[in-house]
Amino acid sequence: MTIDTTALPETDAAPRDTTDGAPSTPVDLERAVEAILMIADEPQSLVSLATALRRPVKAVHEAVNRLVADYDGVDGTIQRGFELREVGGGWRIFVRAEYDDVVADFVTAENPSRLSQAALETLAVIAYKQPITRSSVAAIRAVNVDSVVRTLAGRGLITELFTDSETGAINYGTTPLMLQQLGINSLDELPPISPLLADGSEGFDSDFR
Repeated sequence: MTIDTTALPETDAAPRDTTDGAPSTPVDLERAVEAILMIADEPQSLVSLATALRRPVKAVHEAVNRLVADYDGVDGTIQRGFELREVGGGWRIFVRAEYDDVVADFVTAENPSRLSQAALETLAVIAYKQPITRSSVAAIRAVNVDSVVRTLAGRGLITELFTDSETGAINYGTTPLMLQQLGINSLDELPPISPLLADGSEGFDSDFR
């Protein structure tokens, strides 16, 4: 007897059509979601995850729920030192609260005492433009600032102020520790930067009217 394979339902194990740019080989959905969340610096919505993985939102939601249960040690699994939390309309991996001090001590011990030029420039942008998102800082500096922002946050010089309810973007600001390091009492004591900026006359004759 011949079986009409065209009538069979598509499963996750079946290779997918590549004409729309989707992967030609099957991917473990939970591991794929996990991989994206491990490198993402902003909360990822179910829609953005589903779009990136070209999978239904419902399937991605179920995969996220399984990851949450897995990390939390549900059904006999081992509770991890990190957890998956929904914040600002998206999902992000966080250090579990009881290990905050351990991670803070590690970051402090591992990082050198002096900030790099890139870190100083990024800190200056955040100090003068706060609250500001990581992408906005990157646009101002015209470079990727992901690792620098993590370094500054790990040093306790900047912190997450709030998450935009519409975009899920985290807005950063400086901390009291930064004020202490600079020896000032408030942001109002930061030196004005307008005298250091170009006045826009470069390239014009001095007698231009």
